[in-house]
Amino acid sequence: MALSHLKSSSSRSNLLKPLATAFSLRRPISTSTDPLTIETSVPFTAHKCDPPSRTVETNPQELLSFFRDMARMRRMEIAADSLYKAKLIRGFCHLYDGQEAVAVGMEAAITKKDSIITAYRDHCTFLGRGGTLLEVFSELMGRQAGCSHGKGGSMHFYKKDSGFYGGHGIVGAQVPLGCGLAFAHKYNKDDTVAFALYGDGAANQGQLFEALNISALWDLPAILVCENNHYGMGTAEWRAAKNPSYYKRGDYVPGVKTLDLGFSEEFSGHLPGDSFEYAFRAWLESVFLNEMKIVDGMDALAVKQACRFAKDYALKSGPIILEMDTYRYHGHSMSDPGSTYRTRDEISGVRQERDPVERIRKLILAHDLATEKELKDIEKELRKQVDDAIAQAKESPMPEPSELFTNVYVKGMGVEAYGADRKEVRAVLP
Repeated sequence: MALSHLKSSSSRSNLLKPLATAFSLRRPISTSTDPLTIETSVPFTAHKCDPPSRTVETNPQELLSFFRDMARMRRMEIAADSLYKAKLIRGFCHLYDGQEAVAVGMEAAITKKDSIITAYRDHCTFLGRGGTLLEVFSELMGRQAGCSHGKGGSMHFYKKDSGFYGGHGIVGAQVPLGCGLAFAHKYNKDDTVAFALYGDGAANQGQLFEALNISALWDLPAILVCENNHYGMGTAEWRAAKNPSYYKRGDYVPGVKTLDLGFSEEFSGHLPGDSFEYAFRAWLESVFLNEMKIVDGMDALAVKQACRFAKDYALKSGPIILEMDTYRYHGHSMSDPGSTYRTRDEISGVRQERDPVERIRKLILAHDLATEKELKDIEKELRKQVDDAIAQAKESPMPEPSELFTNVYVKGMGVEAYGADRKEVRAVLP
């Protein structure tokens, strides 16, 4: 009986040995930089050009960094939602969850010497440029440790040393500034570009077309990125735009021109023979943007591929538009429940089919770069990072009242601030 039990125990032990060995020998999370070739989720759609290849070169290390960065951004925005509801964040607050692939994919294609400027949904772009969670939460809560020293709040993040120029609250106003950054890059001949991000709601702004025109005239290395999340506040794109294909704006109104044979002498000298109409048509096609693309903005690899293509193009030929087809899970801002102009089924459908974090998770698991448990451990670690950053941010003091007068006027000008009756000098600004 004892011998039989011993044999039985021995047999079970032998059977378990291979299983134990398998667990002990299972390799850790991949840190390999060996190339992987991935195809984008859907093809690129191009206007007046050939689209980039769907085949994207990446590696295990990059895919895991994509997952980590996007999961950190997602957790950060969810925490910001809770802080706002607890009244620790005041004023405006626009969250980016759902759109993380744009920030992460763009960053993977460029360098910190390239410039990025965006609108008020700026938290994750700042984090992608190298900002810290402490700076994010401190700024959101109006504390001195914030990236703008607590004076900018949610809409005015800034990190000049990494080429991030905000964070702007006026709809569309950042686009002319972005084109100005592109002008600086061209003037300095530093082989870098400027990305100006805006939403579909800003795509109808007049200043955007003015900036686009001068950028095309001067061949500026400007990349205009329309983050089309399909709703400008609570208005669906099709209700606000006659042509919601933002990557080919300008072609939706017909026009008639009576061909005038009295071209200027300079232009006439470039005509091929007597074909005025041929030359005029060719000229029309060349004077404005020649290349524009629509990109799956929920696919970090597609964003990376498009941004890399756009940078190469802009350095050689001038401005280009990228339309990122993306989606935000939260409402426009914290006062918008986000469910009055779209159904909950629509939101959950996007989460199930196109969520950028889940897409990368599936790629990692499919290529056996990490296990489900290891990815969950990463998310657990990121939650702790976010919680720690919030705790530290709460300890940071509020700005001093005197900070109201700093960063407004040039220093040393002796500017005086008077009371309402202009008889008493209240302060001399530094």
